[in-house]
Amino acid sequence: MSKLYKKLLNHDYSPGEMGECIAEAKRIPGQVERAPLLREIFSFLDLTSLNTSDSAGTIGSFAERTALFNYSFNDISNVAALCVYPNFVKVAREGLGSSGVKLAVVAASFPTAQTFTEVKVLETSMAVRMGADEIDIVIPVGTFLEGALDKVIDELKEIREAAGNTTLKVILETGLLKDERNIYRASIIAMESGADFIKTSTGKSIVSATPEAAWVMCRAIRDYYNETGIMIGFKPAGGIVTPEDALIYYFIVKNMLGTKWLTPDYFRIGASRLANNILSELYPGKPAYF
Repeated sequence: MSKLYKKLLNHDYSPGEMGECIAEAKRIPGQVERAPLLREIFSFLDLTSLNTSDSAGTIGSFAERTALFNYSFNDISNVAALCVYPNFVKVAREGLGSSGVKLAVVAASFPTAQTFTEVKVLETSMAVRMGADEIDIVIPVGTFLEGALDKVIDELKEIREAAGNTTLKVILETGLLKDERNIYRASIIAMESGADFIKTSTGKSIVSATPEAAWVMCRAIRDYYNETGIMIGFKPAGGIVTPEDALIYYFIVKNMLGTKWLTPDYFRIGASRLANNILSELYPGKPAYF
């Protein structure tokens, strides 16, 4: 384990600072004009379809509708990405066409990460070869909680290599990590192992994204940046349904990391219902698009 790991893994932070930041993030949305912020947030969305009932037909239609979004809404930027299972890479790629929307693909035995490392590496490399722009994977949570940190690091580095130049988002599944210290340590491990983004959750566990987990992860990103000069992206996901929810995470990122993180290159929100809810507020009376 490198000196940087050892230094950052034991870093302390103030619970009071976390509480103040979250309270402010919850207060600010009631004091500002929401519409411009919601338009900005919409462009940060990873629109998601990760259902057992997904099929080539449903994903193809979803991708095509996403690609055509600006024909119906020409005064707002489209979402950042569409996220699907790896067996739908080809049909999603065809549906998105030249729309500019990125194709994100979950891989490496999402959402449990419970299989052989060789299988995770193979699935990742297959998704990349088939046309994925971004890969979302999950850390081996059980291995992490057992304290086998070197094993977690080795596996993440193998997957990083398999992903090549593709954007790699590493999901911590924060609702299973038990406390803020573990969330911070997992964040540092993921970043130093090659993550381009760290992401809260799969959306498949009982507890998904929370403001507290977001604050800890943003603190880890800031500490890592201060040590290395490398900007790592942040993606809260799971249970973010309302515009109010999204605004809270927006202001946590803004307050902790600054405005240079407020672009699709460094801030995403994983959501399935949020997109329509934002559109409903911005365009009252229009039927749901997605």
